[in-house]
Amino acid sequence: MTLTVGRDVEWIDSSGDRRGRAAGVRRSWASAQPFEPRNTPQNALPADVDARRWTVVARGYVRSAVALDALVAFGVGAGMMTPLMGLSVPTMGWALAGAIAFVLMVAVSRGYDSDGLGDGPGEFQATIRGGACVAVLLMAVAYTFEAEIPRSIVFLGVPALVVASSIARYGHRRYLHSRRTAGDAMMRTVVVGEASAVEQVVGELSIAPHHGYQVTGVCLPSLDTQTAGTERPVLGAISDLPQVVVDNAIDVVIVAGHYLSGGALRRLSWALGRTQAQLVVAPDLVEVTGPRLSVRPTAGLSLLEVEIGAPRHRLIAKTVLDKTLATLGLLAVAPVIGVAALAVRLTSPGGAFYRQTRVGIDGTTFTMWKLRSMYVDADARRDLLLEENEGHGLLFKMRQDPRVTPVGQLLRRYSIDELPQLFNVVRGDMSLVGPRPTLVAEVEAYPDMVQRRLHVKPGVTGLWQVSGRSDLSWDEAVRLDLRYVDNWSLAMDLMILWKTGRAVLAGSGAY
Repeated sequence: MTLTVGRDVEWIDSSGDRRGRAAGVRRSWASAQPFEPRNTPQNALPADVDARRWTVVARGYVRSAVALDALVAFGVGAGMMTPLMGLSVPTMGWALAGAIAFVLMVAVSRGYDSDGLGDGPGEFQATIRGGACVAVLLMAVAYTFEAEIPRSIVFLGVPALVVASSIARYGHRRYLHSRRTAGDAMMRTVVVGEASAVEQVVGELSIAPHHGYQVTGVCLPSLDTQTAGTERPVLGAISDLPQVVVDNAIDVVIVAGHYLSGGALRRLSWALGRTQAQLVVAPDLVEVTGPRLSVRPTAGLSLLEVEIGAPRHRLIAKTVLDKTLATLGLLAVAPVIGVAALAVRLTSPGGAFYRQTRVGIDGTTFTMWKLRSMYVDADARRDLLLEENEGHGLLFKMRQDPRVTPVGQLLRRYSIDELPQLFNVVRGDMSLVGPRPTLVAEVEAYPDMVQRRLHVKPGVTGLWQVSGRSDLSWDEAVRLDLRYVDNWSLAMDLMILWKTGRAVLAGSGAY
């Protein structure tokens, strides 16, 4: 290694410049001047455009989230206490105090951090933690001061507050997502790394604009490779990155792949510290997210710990949630199942229910129950329709399947035919959320990686059902199922159950 000294300082490999051809003067990322401040058409954004960036919008979004939580908390508190204490000034005062306490507890739980708002389950988890803290605070006050706080406030009011706040937050988030879909409230983003890694990250971000990343351009190892692998504008070489950030008013730098690592990544963080841009690293460990990932500082290193298996307490909680909700759901929809079964029985020959052997957790088999939506000879006619199959991979799907009865079409559109599977959940064969249970013949044809789908119980609904249902390709459905298996949590299950209701009512992707 040799060190060149002058206005621009940087380590250079003895075999030549490891960063390839750059657009500008090379500057050390560790220096006091990693870039040259200058005005360009790209960073001199018009006032109306700049006002729509997330860096500006976030302040108003945080304030409205605080106001929304306070308003909901005040409304729930007043609604719970007025029947107990009467409509009076003290009652409103206690409701206001409760609203303030709830907002403070959510804030302590980082529920108003602009980095997490509008993206991911973090804000809903913060709401739940805030409600739990309020409940603990109420019990502590009652015990310490021997105050008579009605139990209904703790055991009914606080859960109602969490649910109401979550619903309000959801509506708030949907509004933000609609703005982002229209191109507002976005973070100007540059993705850096080797062309193949950059292309993968850019592709993933482009199909999910609601996360708020607007890819302005990319930086590759050398300008000589600018035509390889990506259709986004190449704003410079990686060594130009700090200057690119300043010249293009970049909010976020995403490092893809492993081209930048170790000391280079550390020096880049130093350089970006002078630009106010965020540094995000997309690791090679794909499709694995929190809560399985945690950073463990050890001996000056930041070790990324990957949770190998789900903790026992989380498995128990999932089982309790499944059996409780499935039992209540089965009791609630029993009349619907009864009416649908009668309609099936009266409109086509054969029984009202359809039973089939499916593969469950770790390859075990079980009998799955459904309301019959096809004619009784559907299985025998399947081979005759293979040439008209519109599915992909191992999926057999037809938009106009002649084997489906007229009543069956209605049952399928709103997933009523799947309701008897709640009985399978109560028995323990299935879970409310998980990959769909597959046929024995399909499992026998699984590639090695797809076997991972069998690591959890199959579900009545799942991640791919709320992401497009039958409109998705086989590869996309498998990718979503594997993502669920690797990252499931109770918060994710509740989110999927919530989205399932929307997907079923809309009838999207159902045939």
